[in-house]
Amino acid sequence: METMLGVVQVAISVIVIFLVLLHSGKDTGLSGAFGIGGGGSAFGGGSLVERNLTRWTIFFSVLWALNAMVLLKI
Repeated sequence: METMLGVVQVAISVIVIFLVLLHSGKDTGLSGAFGIGGGGSAFGGGSLVERNLTRWTIFFSVLWALNAMVLLKI
C-alpha cells in the first residue's frame, strides 16, 4: 500500500509541476508555447483557459497534500 501511494505521489508531483509551468507569469513562461497566455488563442480566449488551469492546479495540489498526509500516517 505504501509503495502504491508513493508511486501516486510521484505521479501527482509531476502533474503539479507541469501545471505550474503552464501558468503564464511575467514573461508568459511555458504557457506561451502552447497558446494559453495570449488573448486570441486557438482555445477560445486565455482567461477561461487560465481559470481552468488554475482550478486543475489547485485540485492536484490538494490531492498531493492529502496523499502526503496519508503517507505520513502509514
